[in-house]
Amino acid sequence: MIPPAVMDNHTENYNYGAYFAPYRSEGMEMLGEGLTGENLAAIPEHWLSYPAPPASAHTMLALVYVFFTAAALIGNGLVIFIFSASKSLRTPSNLLVVQLAVLDFLMMLKAPIFIYNSIKRGFASGVIGCQIFAFMGSVSGIGAGLTNACIAYDRHSTITRPLDGRLSRGKVLLMMVCVWVYTAPWAILPQLQIWGRYVPEGFLTSCTFDYLTATFDNKLFVGCMFVCVYIFPMTAILYFYSGIVKQVFAHEAALREQAKKMNVDSLRSNQNAAAESAEIRIAKAALTVCFLYVASWTPYGVMSLIGAFGDQNLLTPGVTMIPALACKGVACIDPWVYAISHPKYRQELQKRMPWLQIDEPDDNASNSTSNTANSSAPA
Repeated sequence: MIPPAVMDNHTENYNYGAYFAPYRSEGMEMLGEGLTGENLAAIPEHWLSYPAPPASAHTMLALVYVFFTAAALIGNGLVIFIFSASKSLRTPSNLLVVQLAVLDFLMMLKAPIFIYNSIKRGFASGVIGCQIFAFMGSVSGIGAGLTNACIAYDRHSTITRPLDGRLSRGKVLLMMVCVWVYTAPWAILPQLQIWGRYVPEGFLTSCTFDYLTATFDNKLFVGCMFVCVYIFPMTAILYFYSGIVKQVFAHEAALREQAKKMNVDSLRSNQNAAAESAEIRIAKAALTVCFLYVASWTPYGVMSLIGAFGDQNLLTPGVTMIPALACKGVACIDPWVYAISHPKYRQELQKRMPWLQIDEPDDNASNSTSNTANSSAPA
């Protein structure tokens, strides 16, 4: 256990060298060495038994975060700007895409704290920086997961009920408010240390909720958080996207059956035989979204369960930095999946930023050309 003097934020003269003595090898610096007072008390005891990582590891992570920050801020910033500036893109469904971009943008706004800590090779920003970093991460991470579930519901409703399934603006706004209301307690309670707390992790350059303290209250918090902010959105995303794929497959099968009865190759007009079927394209899109969510948040979920209920020796400082990188990486990819790959978004981006050299054909021009060709063709 950490000596009582460490837990007392007002005690500044404790001999911390004696505390680190059992772990120190000759000439080896330990994690947390040199910290005093509340900064040392904020660090879970688990990390204090590991040697400090080499400077090259800090430098590499700082460079990776610089790249992620630039990519995420530019990508999500463009999404927010284009969707806000273009009237044609301000549909109820796209409001959810904008909210996801805002949350991903917020997630990377805290990256300078991590980069600063990495440059200083430790817990340089202190308790205040740690609380800001972890709070912003909780709000953006939990909110993004729930928003992904809302987007999945919107797409499922639109595809499975094409006549009356489109969500109204009021319903979408209500869903957006519910996301923020649901997210707030999970971010605020650890911040105020009412239930759970925010602590440094890994190399002590990033912070998250405490999944290492072996108390009943803390284990209950980790378990509830795992179910409510990971399992619930994951279940919704898998259910809605699997429903979309099932619906599209059933529709395509019905078309093929009808074409077979009519002795024609296909009921679709101007179908390209070499093109992928609609069901395959929809399945790929659904699998991409589901894979991104699983790949970005499952490492954190598994790590928190191991820390609270499993063998904590598996959680070395290097291992625990991997989940942090995974969830930051998805903030760079989300804009491409939900917006930048969308033809109408690319057309608007082309109009406002022609210097980007985006070669996206205009729908209106294509329709006009098609109509002209059809009108001049023989009956």
